[in-house]
Amino acid sequence: MITVRDITGAPDLEVRAVAGRSGLDRPIRWAHVTELHDPVHWLRGGELVLTAGLGLGAAADDQRAYVRRLHDAGCVGVGVALDDPGDTVPPAVVAEGDRLGLPVLAVEGETPFIAVVEAVAAHHAAERGRAQSRVLTAQDAMARAALRSGPAGVVTTLASSTGGRSLLLDRNGMTSAASPAAEQPWHRLVRSTVAGTARRPRGMAVLDHEGAAVLLQNLGPSGRTLGWLALRCGAEVTAHTRMLANHAASLLAVDLLHSRDTRRALHRQRAPHLAAAVSGRAAPPLTLPDPPWEVVVLPCEDPGALVDEAADALSDVLGATDAADRAGLCALADAVVAILPASPGPHTGTGAHAGERLLRALSDAPNAPRGAGACGARGAADLPSALTRARQAASEGYRNTDEADAWDLFRSAVPREGARAFTDSVLGPLHEHDRRHGTDLAHTLLHYLDHGAQVEAAARDLGVHRNTLRSRLRTAARVLGRPLDAPRTRLELWTALSLAPMPCRDRTWHA
Repeated sequence: MITVRDITGAPDLEVRAVAGRSGLDRPIRWAHVTELHDPVHWLRGGELVLTAGLGLGAAADDQRAYVRRLHDAGCVGVGVALDDPGDTVPPAVVAEGDRLGLPVLAVEGETPFIAVVEAVAAHHAAERGRAQSRVLTAQDAMARAALRSGPAGVVTTLASSTGGRSLLLDRNGMTSAASPAAEQPWHRLVRSTVAGTARRPRGMAVLDHEGAAVLLQNLGPSGRTLGWLALRCGAEVTAHTRMLANHAASLLAVDLLHSRDTRRALHRQRAPHLAAAVSGRAAPPLTLPDPPWEVVVLPCEDPGALVDEAADALSDVLGATDAADRAGLCALADAVVAILPASPGPHTGTGAHAGERLLRALSDAPNAPRGAGACGARGAADLPSALTRARQAASEGYRNTDEADAWDLFRSAVPREGARAFTDSVLGPLHEHDRRHGTDLAHTLLHYLDHGAQVEAAARDLGVHRNTLRSRLRTAARVLGRPLDAPRTRLELWTALSLAPMPCRDRTWHA
């Protein structure tokens, strides 16, 4: 920064202050030569105006008005050329400069105006060179920090190079690194900005926090965001600060992309061995977390493509932990299989299963799974059966067989074709009778068997007289050609009646 005082003290310039000395420390943006009576229209503020006096006017009032116009336009001083040794700056100009605190300079001797302009220009050129050198030095320091200490080093170096405060968030808005490390009030503003999916800014955005600017930059390619970098700086954001923030964002994005690609490659490398393990053809990979495991089946149209998305989502589900690195992923013909560390689950009040969180994390993927089925495995020997049970449980949403009751497990294990064949074999004559005569014998039998073959309880539940129920039961036994008091007959009837939901008279469903 060059000031009016610097111009008066330059050894190669004959320039001295004759008025307005209280304003000598004002910075000069540029030096401008003009002989216009009213040059304000051509000024932007911050100029040192140089004049031979042609525009000052002859009257004292005109001269004072000239100085006031320059002051009101934001000029930092006015220099008046004195060609002859006996010349002086007009007294009205001096008096008005002192009154306003606007420096008035006498440009004397052989000093041309161009020399003053060149002095200002040379200073600004040197300052730009020094600023560029500082930027290059800071960029080199960030690159070395990235190699030496990773993202945390980049974040710390960015803060120290700009005199600001920096924050690195993962794609879920959780802090990965910060300088200073302690939580800051402006962090909440950044998190709230990136929390929603619809209004997340792309590229660099400038936020305001209590008068200070916060630069927010998303990290990653044009597709899925891998994280966020925020830099809190002063009220004015310089071009060099933006350059350093962009450089830091590039280094962090490269690191995140490298980590992502490395993680994907590791899962692809381990996938064939894991696929053999879940099918029972080989021992599980040594890289898996310690058992017990949660075996998750995610049906989808393109399992090969979903594996990469699932690998990215594991850090969201399990955090930046050893478990996330060791979890298993492989693609089968119609689904992705994930082997995750078993978690207590929602029934303990500790949150959703890892498999359920993984399904949610993949909901925005281009090839999102339709649902997920899960089953626990206590060791390697349980993997094939756990895979089978998890596949049978997979439907809309998330379903864990370990939290289903025994009857749900039985129904999910019976193929649809087998259930239909069994039901037709046991109940075929009864269903045909109900269709032909408009009766409801199948529904009556289900209530009767659900109440342990107790006529009084079943009649009350159905809202009929006990003799009416007995008549219906005799009809059912005749249609089926089997006595209803035989244990095997009751077992077969109750199983067939319960394999599929049945509507009840109160508009609910027997499940």
